[in-house]
Amino acid sequence: MTMPKYAKVFLYYGPYEAAGTVEYRQSRLRGLKTILTNAGHTVELRPFKDWNVVELWVNGEKVFTCDIRKLDYGGDGELDPICQEACQAVTKA
Repeated sequence: MTMPKYAKVFLYYGPYEAAGTVEYRQSRLRGLKTILTNAGHTVELRPFKDWNVVELWVNGEKVFTCDIRKLDYGGDGELDPICQEACQAVTKA
């Protein structure tokens, strides 16, 4: 089954530790969301309980996962190879 060219992407993200506290933070997701949105996809952020995890789901299928701490902090995602890989996974799924 091929995904539509422009997909609705559910971006699940867990809490991670920074500055001595474990919290849900979206600052490391900014580039990933920007890359996917610029590619024409709709992105919905959804927090979930798994620490340090990011998962991208399209049409009920998990198409990408990574450690949230590996994503660049802030930025537009253009220079983050993980953001590029994630966008390709959504497009190719």
